[in-house]
Amino acid sequence: MRRATRASIGAAAALAVLVSACSGSATPSATSASSSRHGSTIPGPSPDPSTSASAAAAPRTGRFTISFAGDVHFSGRIRTRLNRNVRTVFGKAEPGLRRADLTMVNLETAITTRGVPQAKEFHFRAPPKALTALRDAGIDVATEANNHGADYGNQGLHDTLRAIRRSHFPVIGIGKDADAAFRPFTRTVNGTEVAIIAADQVQDETTLRLFSAGRHKPGVANAYSPRLISAVKKAKAAGYLVIVYVHWGIELQTCPSGDQRALAKKLSRAGATAVIGTHAHVLQGAGWLPHSGAGTYVAYGLGNYLWWESFDNDQDDNGVLTLTFAHHKVVGSHFAASHLANSGVPVPAHGAQKRRIDHEFAADRRCTGLSATPPR
Repeated sequence: MRRATRASIGAAAALAVLVSACSGSATPSATSASSSRHGSTIPGPSPDPSTSASAAAAPRTGRFTISFAGDVHFSGRIRTRLNRNVRTVFGKAEPGLRRADLTMVNLETAITTRGVPQAKEFHFRAPPKALTALRDAGIDVATEANNHGADYGNQGLHDTLRAIRRSHFPVIGIGKDADAAFRPFTRTVNGTEVAIIAADQVQDETTLRLFSAGRHKPGVANAYSPRLISAVKKAKAAGYLVIVYVHWGIELQTCPSGDQRALAKKLSRAGATAVIGTHAHVLQGAGWLPHSGAGTYVAYGLGNYLWWESFDNDQDDNGVLTLTFAHHKVVGSHFAASHLANSGVPVPAHGAQKRRIDHEFAADRRCTGLSATPPR
């Protein structure tokens, strides 16, 4: 992230049957009062043992919904909200996060109170209770495969992995090694086995130099690694509906970059049913890849969602994208527009503001090569 002003802001594990609770990413199951909405990070061909009975009883073609929102962190005014009341951080945004069968965001921060800030202009960190705030808001899974997950060095990364493990809140795209970082979150939803994989394509020190997860090295899942495509293929071959959440794009550009478009096509060919993205700090276009046999839905950028600063321009526009799935395809999409309030909360938009943001989001599709309707 570059310096923020009004004009600018500025593969997978070998599909084992059981994920150890001491892995560097999320633990196998959530244990909070809301754990019925949470899944696990079991990447094997067998469904999650905690949901296999319902999976056997429910039809595999059942319809279900998954909602996605963009970048979230807990700095500045959001830290003030977190310290005041961990249960109400998301405010008026919370009802919109609870409507779908599953909800996911990008958590763009290290989870630590220690460590050395890295050689970059912006550093984000939050205490472990930030994970509680996500759960309390109705969010089921987050990705930390981004350029801020390791903002506080090795100490901060170690603390982040420990906080995730202790919280029992599913966080993907980061781990004690590449196996853990590329390990999918899995969940059986109305009879369909879903796998979500996360990776970071932003070319900064996090991915390119210091904190790309390796064989015996903690870090984030690197989207340039062949393990990403391999992870998608393995999950698809194991019978999962595969979704990939990628941190990518060029800041403040509403049109996807060549790297984004190329990776989206590769992920589609590998078997991804949906590809979701963030990082550009503005909305980017969404729709179906034409001539895609898998009918892949791509949302290139969902913008800043719960954010530390407002800019009085399109950087404050965001929303919750809800996809409807059936027969292993995306059969419908709905974008619930919202706009950053002075509190940092994405407040649902209404009236003229909603019409403006809806038009903006639809217009962004023009330079994507995506279709507004599913391929036939």
